[in-house]
Amino acid sequence: MRTAVRIAPAAPRMAPPPAPIRRAVRADPRWPHIVAALQDLRDAHRHAVRIVDADCACGTLLIEVACHARAMGFTAIEGRGIDGSPAMIGRARAAAARLHDPAIGLTFDMTDMRGALVQEAEAPADLLLWHGGRDADATGMAPVLAAAAIRVIADGDSAP
Repeated sequence: MRTAVRIAPAAPRMAPPPAPIRRAVRADPRWPHIVAALQDLRDAHRHAVRIVDADCACGTLLIEVACHARAMGFTAIEGRGIDGSPAMIGRARAAAARLHDPAIGLTFDMTDMRGALVQEAEAPADLLLWHGGRDADATGMAPVLAAAAIRVIADGDSAP
């Protein structure tokens, strides 16, 4: 006589709840604009997003934006941080290495800002985070920024 063995189904794997957004990131004047831009992309039924953070420093903002995008339901998040400081890029790379989400791919490059943004114009990002604010016009960076991304979010932006 055979006895039936019941195998219980495996419990569904739940993603861990997103970590709270750091106070420094919430205080960044660009944060509401970033959240609004990500929501616009989700409302357009986008599942993938590409973000460039020019002058990324230690990468905190880009990492938080990527994690927030993931929590919003994006399934493919590509981010590139650009900075001229080897120490800051090293810290950013170390922080990114602690992320364990295959949907998030981050790279951090120590390179010339203008050259990197000109290179980005070949395949513009969805969002470009710019710390220079209104100085982009004075420094001649405005056309470079505009070509590097579909939407530029800078310090001096007005309401989202």
